[in-house]
Amino acid sequence: MNSGLYAVALFGHSLPGLLLLTLGQSIVVVCVCFDMVRAVSVPRSRRRYVANTVFRTLALPSIVCMSLVVLVHAASGAWEQVAAGVFVLVAVIFRWHHDTDEDSWWTGKGKALRRWARRKLAAAGPFVAPAAA
Repeated sequence: MNSGLYAVALFGHSLPGLLLLTLGQSIVVVCVCFDMVRAVSVPRSRRRYVANTVFRTLALPSIVCMSLVVLVHAASGAWEQVAAGVFVLVAVIFRWHHDTDEDSWWTGKGKALRRWARRKLAAAGPFVAPAAA
């Protein structure tokens, strides 16, 4: 085994590593549960709005956490866990990428965040390097 993979496996089975992996798994579980609530809720209802907002917010962190869990299991050689983790990872990515929904707080926030950033950068003034003395 590569020494880097050995270090990853060793960290994944230590107490801090197990706590971080457990925290990551709980984020994934919350994300998937809110996705199921979103799937069974009535469109344009408050319940669907909240569930979709939570899912969209937690999708990217849960993808990162699940990728790290899969890496630790692959470094450990637990191939059944790797297969299950990849299945969950692909399912979350698929639902996040292909399930477009307008019942979300994030809808239209890209433009608003860009406008806000442009105003803040314009108010800060130009970035000028100090003259060399």
